[in-house]
Amino acid sequence: MAEHGTVEYATAAGNDYPAHENTYENFLHFTFTGCFHVINILFGLAAGGVTGHWFAALCIFILAVIQLVAGLLSGSRTPSYVGFVLCGLIFLYAVLG
Repeated sequence: MAEHGTVEYATAAGNDYPAHENTYENFLHFTFTGCFHVINILFGLAAGGVTGHWFAALCIFILAVIQLVAGLLSGSRTPSYVGFVLCGLIFLYAVLG
């Protein structure tokens, strides 16, 4: 249909492929950290709303925000894992305790 035009992307000067890869890696990191943050918030809502342990839910919410900020600022996935484990343990304590 558009065979009369030439492909300009392959011949254009200044394609910055490393910048595109960096943007994609940043997007993946933001998505990963955000998903763990949402899961932690759900832990807090379940602990507070279902079991009535709102103090435990508050602790989970605070840890979730700390995990989010630390994960986004450091560029590491470790704060997401640590926050998930801590919030999960608090949730289990609230549910089983």
